[in-house]
Amino acid sequence: MNKEDPTDLIPFTIDLTFEEARRRAEVVAALGPDWNPVAVLQGEDEAYALLYSGLDAEQQRTYDLLAAVGVLPGREPGREAPH
Repeated sequence: MNKEDPTDLIPFTIDLTFEEARRRAEVVAALGPDWNPVAVLQGEDEAYALLYSGLDAEQQRTYDLLAAVGVLPGREPGREAPH
């Protein structure tokens, strides 16, 4: 067996599609039967609203400015910051 001859190498292949499906199945199994994605998203929305509630006028102007330029997400649904 010549170490310089690439035809002597043992082929190694892995099906990444299968491995990704297996990984995702393990994640869902680890979350357990009580995991409720809708409730989680609603909780995140509530936490986000609470985080930016009660701002004084100057803080609100700063928030609005940062949201307008895309540093912070806005308050509308699907509010992902573009940057």
